[in-house]
Amino acid sequence: MLFRTFFDEKLAQYAYMVGCQRTGEAILIDPPRHVDHIIEAAKKEGMTITSAAETHIHADFVSGARQLAVKHDAKLYLSDEGDENWKYQYVDDINAELVKDGDKFKVGNIEFEVMHTPGHTPESISFILTDIGGGASKPMGIFTGDFVFVGDIGRPDLLEKAAGMAGTADSGAQQMYDSVQRFKQLPDYMMVWPAHGAGSACGKSLGAVPSSTVGYEKQFNWAMKIDNKEEFIAELLKDQPEAPVYFAEMKRVNKVGPNVVSGDMPEWTDNAAEVEAWAKEDKHVLLDTRPASEFEKGFIPGAINIPFGKMLTNWAGWLVGYDEEMAVIVDKDQAEEALIALRSIHLDDVVKLVAAESVKGAATETYKTVDVEKFDQLKEDSQVIDVRNDTEWKQGHIQGAEHKMLGYLRKTGKELDQSKPVLIHCQSGARSAIAASVMKHLGFEDVTHLEGGFSAWSKKNSDSVVTPK
Repeated sequence: MLFRTFFDEKLAQYAYMVGCQRTGEAILIDPPRHVDHIIEAAKKEGMTITSAAETHIHADFVSGARQLAVKHDAKLYLSDEGDENWKYQYVDDINAELVKDGDKFKVGNIEFEVMHTPGHTPESISFILTDIGGGASKPMGIFTGDFVFVGDIGRPDLLEKAAGMAGTADSGAQQMYDSVQRFKQLPDYMMVWPAHGAGSACGKSLGAVPSSTVGYEKQFNWAMKIDNKEEFIAELLKDQPEAPVYFAEMKRVNKVGPNVVSGDMPEWTDNAAEVEAWAKEDKHVLLDTRPASEFEKGFIPGAINIPFGKMLTNWAGWLVGYDEEMAVIVDKDQAEEALIALRSIHLDDVVKLVAAESVKGAATETYKTVDVEKFDQLKEDSQVIDVRNDTEWKQGHIQGAEHKMLGYLRKTGKELDQSKPVLIHCQSGARSAIAASVMKHLGFEDVTHLEGGFSAWSKKNSDSVVTPK
């Protein structure tokens, strides 16, 4: 048996390739939308990806299952659990097998058994792997998707918070309790391969270790230690992070079937006047991916700065609407990776690519970055905006600050007084740099960003931190 893990750090997402070395067939578990690198890796091992399987209808990234079925003739194994609201709608024109609890299928000489594990979503399933071709009569491990993570379990509130499906958080938590009890009956030696690691919004305390065992999780995962159902539900629903607004779109897209991407690049432009004029039009977003330290010194009016790297996918999903077209300022050697990152959450409407050096003449806007001492001098006559998440805010904040979580800032920032200076901060300075660009995008003239964020401020002002009771 061949086993390979592929990790997307921008999404904190794991995909798995399992291959039978006797037959040369391989399957992808929870494939990402961009699969070219995985197909190449399979070829190098003498494998052909003949199938793909999904643990559930994903909310945090675009699945690559349909891409594999349409472009590479892969057979899909998809959940047939859940009610009519949780059925895949694109299976009629592809080779797909809908599976339920207890069903088994084989890829070469490797067997997979389906285990229905609802809670995160009603249709969620896990796959138990047994290497029959290797002489095994007992399972090696389980692909848990967003059901069991290392140190945590999947959150059941996403449907309610992101998709507006009232009442689903409580019912999902009840289902999750029952699924966990069933998980605890599995042999301790079995490996656990989750779909996400630390940094994902699909749980509240995911570990950074890529895999675990059933026995280890039973010993140390908080969710395995609570035997009282009501106590379990209360703890599971408590302090879950904000659900990214793009999750609702991901659910819809993965249910009806994502577009098959061709990999074509948008056109490049070096016309600064054209870019500046384009950015002022309705339903247009100019996304500048330069480092914040470069952006703040000069940028095109209206641009939003999300630096290229780990933050790009998540914050683009929060701040760019699916009804908006994008022009992206990006280094030419980073353009392809930036497009993959955006397309991974279905932000497909990139119509222009712009090299930063070609539009320097139009980069007339700036904002300021100050240290804690200067920040404290300015804050009496300014609006102090805290763009951290709810949990961070509740743990302590600056007296008189207004809480405007970054993800909602394009909407909630409009409520502020444009005639008054804005001082903006997060925990360390990375998110507030994005927020400063959003405030400038909204038309605020006097915007200042705190270097080092609340972490730096609280070290010098520990006695002044406000902690809600």
